[in-house]
Amino acid sequence: MTLRVAITDKGYDGRSNRAAARTRGITSMIPRKANSKQRRPVLSEEAPLRTRIEQTIGKLKRFKRFARRCDETTASFTAFASFACSIMLITSVHTT
Repeated sequence: MTLRVAITDKGYDGRSNRAAARTRGITSMIPRKANSKQRRPVLSEEAPLRTRIEQTIGKLKRFKRFARRCDETTASFTAFASFACSIMLITSVHTT
């Protein structure tokens, strides 16, 4: 059996998201919001992964079309997200 893990940012901290992941057999690594009443210690191996995810989402939100979710269909939103990720990859590799 394959271990499935969902690593997200604080925007997905909620009982419904955690319950949906649990019913599908997915381990969730979602940090708690500052005002959350439930606390859980951060494991040392998951902190760098979550930091990387939050940094990537922050970089994606620099694209206004991505941040505002202007696309009407899932296919066009996914296509633009892939395009934005490829632009981020190209700019990170090809620095002068």
